[in-house]
Amino acid sequence: SPAQIKTLGIETTSLTSQTNGTSQRLPGEIVVPIEQARIVSAPQPGLIDQVMVAAGQQVKQGQVLAHLSSPELVALQREHLQALSQHKLSENAFKRDSELYKDGIIAERRYLTTETAHDELNALLNERRQALRLSGMSPQAIKQLESSGAYTNGLSLSAPIDGVILEQMVTAGQRVDSATPLYRIGKLSPLWLEMHVPTQVLTGIKLGMAAQVSGTEASGKVIAIVPSINKLDQTALVRVSLNKSTNSLAPGQMVEAEIARTSAGKNSFSIPKSGLIQINDNKGAKTLVFVQTKSGFEARSVNVLGSMGNQVLVAGDFAGNEQ
Repeated sequence: SPAQIKTLGIETTSLTSQTNGTSQRLPGEIVVPIEQARIVSAPQPGLIDQVMVAAGQQVKQGQVLAHLSSPELVALQREHLQALSQHKLSENAFKRDSELYKDGIIAERRYLTTETAHDELNALLNERRQALRLSGMSPQAIKQLESSGAYTNGLSLSAPIDGVILEQMVTAGQRVDSATPLYRIGKLSPLWLEMHVPTQVLTGIKLGMAAQVSGTEASGKVIAIVPSINKLDQTALVRVSLNKSTNSLAPGQMVEAEIARTSAGKNSFSIPKSGLIQINDNKGAKTLVFVQTKSGFEARSVNVLGSMGNQVLVAGDFAGNEQ
């Protein structure tokens, strides 16, 4: 009754039609997209005897970053040249026995034995060649080794992509083991913004929605909503691809951003956050508002599209003149 409403201090407000809106400011971290980041590691244990670039420098694909001296590389080259020599002898023997077998001079058994031995040495040579490639030697360097027989005692480690040196993890004179990370390289455009969004706001976020980083000109679109809720803080990961004006941003930077609704819908309204009630029943979680009627109030279900400050953007079955 009106007397009870006054005694309890219940307040009502008018609905505000909202066809466009933004979410509240949500915190997030700037990260490099996974396909734009690379780690340059030591392919062999050895000594870093020269460092050419440092953190913050722009590099081009193929640019030399550092030089590694490795005794293990010398051993791999020796084994490769030994396999190459054995392969050449086996190849000559196989060609000779092939001609003799065609002329009926040797037995088939001897021909098959020679063929098998040649195949085994061919496989061994390919294995040694692949080991050199995995050690960091380029195909051109391997060909040079095979033709000249001259060993090299080190490797030039080059950039796999164009980008910026995000982290330098090695210095000249440092000994490293195999697979030790040396540099982290990344392309800084576009960038990702990863936000942990509360579940009550998540329902209003859709793929393709525009996003703006607060205090900057950087903007982009939502590209992923990870379908997993963190049980500790009840948030989900929302990923935004920022492809405009990212020069002022850096990986690891913590920022705030707003996700814009360009078309909230004709039945979307802005109400105070304090007007929402959340309950759980046998049918799951519901979000309700209380609408004033002639005889009191009735609970009405709504969908939360987003929030900004103390206001919440909701969609529901409203005429627009309710209190």
